[in-house]
Amino acid sequence: MRALYTAATGMAAQEMAVQVISNNVANLNTTGFKRQSVQFQDLLYEQQRRAGTATSDQNTQVPYGIFIGTGVKTSGTPRIMSQGNLSPTERTYDLAINGEGFFKIQKPDGTYAYTRDGSFSTDGQGRLVTTDGYLVEPTITVPINATSYSVNGLGQVSVVLPGVVTPSVLGQLTMTHFINKTGLESLGNNLYGETAASGPAVDGLAGADGVGTLQQGYVESANVNSVTEITSLISAQRAYEFNSKVVTAADQMLSTTAQMFRAS
Repeated sequence: MRALYTAATGMAAQEMAVQVISNNVANLNTTGFKRQSVQFQDLLYEQQRRAGTATSDQNTQVPYGIFIGTGVKTSGTPRIMSQGNLSPTERTYDLAINGEGFFKIQKPDGTYAYTRDGSFSTDGQGRLVTTDGYLVEPTITVPINATSYSVNGLGQVSVVLPGVVTPSVLGQLTMTHFINKTGLESLGNNLYGETAASGPAVDGLAGADGVGTLQQGYVESANVNSVTEITSLISAQRAYEFNSKVVTAADQMLSTTAQMFRAS
């Protein structure tokens, strides 16, 4: 019976939805995390009668056809790239982006990745790095004898050196943005990778070139809303339950049919 397989696709789709929701909830406190949603599409239809089919020699036609659906599939799990709340950390090297854009990160293999996680520190050479030790681009090296370190909203990095009153400019942090940021590839470790769907990376200055400003001593919280996720979970559970009842009903109908054949 086709209903068994159709309902099974519905159960599989809702299982996928629960997996996405569980990942969102698990990352509720992950810095810079962007929640995912689930999108569905109906599967192909079996056409038993086409709409507009002639029903007589006088050109009368049926007003609608007979199309039997075969179920549902997951079409995508796009990330919702909305701004998360900015949370103070009281850590000197932490940075948050207020607006569009990503930090550009150089991975150990020399390729680049992108992140909204500004939980930065310095390595043994004084270079600005991520929590995994990956270099922040462009490279900023803080002198070991610097008495203070500051980053303004436009990404200009300055330090105060011993015996000098005027701050010295170390460099300029740049931001990166994409024409389709939802097309970025999720690499894990709070990193994203460029894809053909995202378009090429475009570097620009903070506060200009289509990117936001920086805020020192803050990080961006995950944009996960616990109430929204609970509501979505309940909806997915109910849909899964309804599909399972279709499976049960189809099984009972098949059992009745089999008993009728045995009795005949």
